[in-house]
Amino acid sequence: MDEIQQTLVDEIDSKRETLNEISQVIWNLKELRFQEKKSHAALCQFLQGHHFNIQSSCGSLDTAFVATWETENEDETSTTKPHIGVLCEYDALPEIGHACGHNLIAEIGVAIALGVKAAMEKHRIKGKLSVLGTPAEEGGGGKIDMLKMRAFDDIDIALMAHPGPFTDARPIFLSTQRFMVNFQGRPSHAAGFPWEGINALDAAVQAYTSIGSMRQQMKPDWRVSVNITKGGTAVNIIPRESEMMIQIRTAKNSEISELERRVKKCITAAADATGCTVSMKDISKPYKNLVTNETLAQLYESSLSLQGVKVTIPKSKIVLGSTDMGDVSHVIPSLHPVYNCDTTAFNHTPEFTAAAGSPSAQPSTLIQAKALAMTAIKVLCDPSLLDRIRQDFMEDMKHA
Repeated sequence: MDEIQQTLVDEIDSKRETLNEISQVIWNLKELRFQEKKSHAALCQFLQGHHFNIQSSCGSLDTAFVATWETENEDETSTTKPHIGVLCEYDALPEIGHACGHNLIAEIGVAIALGVKAAMEKHRIKGKLSVLGTPAEEGGGGKIDMLKMRAFDDIDIALMAHPGPFTDARPIFLSTQRFMVNFQGRPSHAAGFPWEGINALDAAVQAYTSIGSMRQQMKPDWRVSVNITKGGTAVNIIPRESEMMIQIRTAKNSEISELERRVKKCITAAADATGCTVSMKDISKPYKNLVTNETLAQLYESSLSLQGVKVTIPKSKIVLGSTDMGDVSHVIPSLHPVYNCDTTAFNHTPEFTAAAGSPSAQPSTLIQAKALAMTAIKVLCDPSLLDRIRQDFMEDMKHA
């Protein structure tokens, strides 16, 4: 480990107690999407106290922020000044709190910022560093809104890490789309005049079973989740209305429209078979799949090895859920590793909530912060790496 990397490691280690404190504050607040006001304030105050310039909102997003710090460009003839983006998440889930560990993601983000800033200051490294507070990852698509508001426009690379029950530098996060389906039939007395009715629940059940049958012909990394949310009001009334919530996912963004087409054919066929009318409505922002930049992944893995962490490629990939970081990765070269935070529990469970707030999660979390800070410093010290990173990105976009 060279002197520059040692500087950032020492800085993160010296702040380990403070970093854990901010993680604990967010974990205890467990604020839901777009309501993360106290978590937002805590992070802004922390970064401002470390001399970052704070933009405490982003357009209409009151719980988003952008904190920046940059070195003065002493060589006015030089135009090369890499801009590193570090992302924080801090929204929780209903009822089970930080079951996805966003408090640890926020901790990693500010830890990277402190380490990189210390190294840039001490060793006079040119560049710009931005910490982006991105609200509402859990279904709200805060990063998508921030992309539209041009918060990422001049950032060269985007970095963050996500806790989980395993470690993978190139995790699979899927494209996703969610929509509601509404079937309309005609009510009638279920015993006296059933032939006068049109059963909307039958339409929902037929659509459900048709989608289930279709799964045999789906690709291994495609997913369809279905929930019948309304099926009638009384057992002696032919159901006039039924509703379904459907979520589809694919490993490539280019495949989501094909899966959508096939699922919706099942739905319209069920409506035709039962005599119902049907309407469909998107209910959340679609998320794109995550595209991991290979050069950044290799830099990150070499940084982990410098800390004595043995990097192993998983024998079989675990297909995860979806994240709005996927949308960022389609615009900016990105790295979003998953790391084991000392738990065997899966995300979105009460057991993972406990793990995310446990002291045992801290050592691995700080290692991730150091590895990502080292990755950022390597790019800042060797801007020619950006050419490789951008070439990877352009090639990846041909197949995303």
